[in-house]
Amino acid sequence: MRCVYVRSQDPDRPLTGLGIGPLDLHPPEADWVPVQVRAASLNHHDLWSLRGVGLSADRLPMVLGTDAAGFDPDGRRVLVHAVLTSPGWVGEETLDPRRSLLSERYPGTLAERVWVPARNVVAIADEMSFPDAACLPTAYLTAYRLLVDAAGVRPGQRVLIQGAGGGVATAATVLARAMGAHVVVTSRSEERREAALAIGAHQAVAAGERIEPVDAVIETVGEATWSHSLRALRPGGVVAVAGATSGAMPPADLNRVFFRSLRVVGSTMGTLEQLHGLLAMLQATGVRPVVDSVHGFEEEGIRAAFARLDSGAAFGKVVLSRD
Repeated sequence: MRCVYVRSQDPDRPLTGLGIGPLDLHPPEADWVPVQVRAASLNHHDLWSLRGVGLSADRLPMVLGTDAAGFDPDGRRVLVHAVLTSPGWVGEETLDPRRSLLSERYPGTLAERVWVPARNVVAIADEMSFPDAACLPTAYLTAYRLLVDAAGVRPGQRVLIQGAGGGVATAATVLARAMGAHVVVTSRSEERREAALAIGAHQAVAAGERIEPVDAVIETVGEATWSHSLRALRPGGVVAVAGATSGAMPPADLNRVFFRSLRVVGSTMGTLEQLHGLLAMLQATGVRPVVDSVHGFEEEGIRAAFARLDSGAAFGKVVLSRD
């Protein structure tokens, strides 16, 4: 089967280890089902795998990709929930200490077909395109969980989203606006601030700029923005954390945390129930993902898509599509 996979790993030049072509895969689990992939979106998780972070060399070659939409064996239009729990696990998927994502222990979605447990296959509405659906299982589900469950955002509240333009930050911007929140975003780039305003942000400011206090912060940047996130919160506010792309060890500033009764809540991906909630929200509001670019599944398109993601210039999701 033709796949996009990690052939080798290089922390400094991740794209040198990108493989494209036929690959013999281990037989799927007996009770898993195939999904014919029509579209898949890329995530920084794919670049981390190519750098050797989170994917050990003994698992190579590994098919990349956590997000996909396509057809199930019955011909239904579906997307794939990428969180895989360990055998026998009961309860919230993200709390399973042995959970994994597609492309970590099992082949990912950047292939002609991907096999997943039947419960991980979710029907999508006819009016939702495959490229749009393929954006949802990682970035948009993460953003939905951050806003709805971790931060408990309500209409009328002020929300600060750090790092405009990233996949999760862009998703959080459009979803928070659809939820009726007042959305403030930050970026060092004037171009990205303008783009964030165009997709629904009420206010876009330079990174670190003083703002009116907010009820919640969506934090995926980490060390570079952490102090600003804490300073921006009103007393009793919450910072919901799902990433630390600039570094994971900022000063804790515990005096500010306890003196102002701030809450710090960690969040990873999302559950199947939350994915259904996200789909219902999109159906009700008409909101659709922000797509930076769509590329074909031929080698030229695949390499262009990965180069776009690796450049850091993408605003929104980078998608591969067979449509």
